[in-house]
Amino acid sequence: MGRLMALLAERDWPDGAVADAVLGWKGDPGSGADNPALRLAGGLHRLVLDRSDPALAAIYPPRDASDAALWRAVSDALMRHESHLLDALTRAPQTNEVRRAAALAPALAMIAAATRTPLALREVGCAAGLNLRADLFRVTANGQAYGPEGAAVQLAPDWEGDTPPPYPPEIVERRGVDLAPLDPHNAEDRARLLSYLWPDQPERRTWTEAALDLASRVPARVDRGDALDWLADQLPRRTQGIATVVFHTIAWQYLPGAARARGADLLSRAGAAATADTPLAHLSMEADGGDLAALTLTLWPGGHVHTLARVDFHGRRIVWTGPVAL
Repeated sequence: MGRLMALLAERDWPDGAVADAVLGWKGDPGSGADNPALRLAGGLHRLVLDRSDPALAAIYPPRDASDAALWRAVSDALMRHESHLLDALTRAPQTNEVRRAAALAPALAMIAAATRTPLALREVGCAAGLNLRADLFRVTANGQAYGPEGAAVQLAPDWEGDTPPPYPPEIVERRGVDLAPLDPHNAEDRARLLSYLWPDQPERRTWTEAALDLASRVPARVDRGDALDWLADQLPRRTQGIATVVFHTIAWQYLPGAARARGADLLSRAGAAATADTPLAHLSMEADGGDLAALTLTLWPGGHVHTLARVDFHGRRIVWTGPVAL
């Protein structure tokens, strides 16, 4: 992927509608905004996964082709598959990175242990909602293990620091929201999701396919809509004896500043109304300018903010710096 991105930046593109669309992008082409390069990469990878372009598939990983061969195949694809690639450019990448559950699972254990209540999960920007099943993945770290021993998804991140004691949470509701949700049961949506897991990272595809299969057996509701309007509707709907957990991983940062401020206000107001019998948790894994994302947890009543860890954006490495119990 690094080589492909460099070639897209450095080489002369063949004339055509795809080149016009990307090089004359109508919007913010930055990596934190529209990112047309990754949209295009997803479209190209889909051609490989669908076997729609044998020449492109012949030089994609696990095969090792020269830069010249790679660019020749990509250039030909840009001309041969204009309609497909133009459609791909209309869609923002959605990876639903299941390895981020390696950070979520210990935090959910902490929340369950602290509240001694079942949990109702609410995920913002959840794509296909795969991480709404994070408690059903097996995460092993530092001699500790979270989740079922025989789980289909087995995660073992590089871990530094202490680990929270395992405490199996009881999940009574799994629900999320996304502007363009993907259905794990829909073949087209599954294929789209896998196209954004880059060809030189096959382990990501392995775990995502396992999580997709799990989603077919463990239901979760994913609503289509605006995250803040959805939160405004969901936060007052708390049930006695159940802790509501609002969480997001590398999603909140893409909201406009005004939307993030509204979200913080909604959570603060809901937190102020929380009681020991209706606790509220806000679990956030988001970029803060460092090489690793910040994992933070706010728990109401009380509203104490706990900085828990630094996490690799794909969940491969976790540096636990905060408390292991609340």
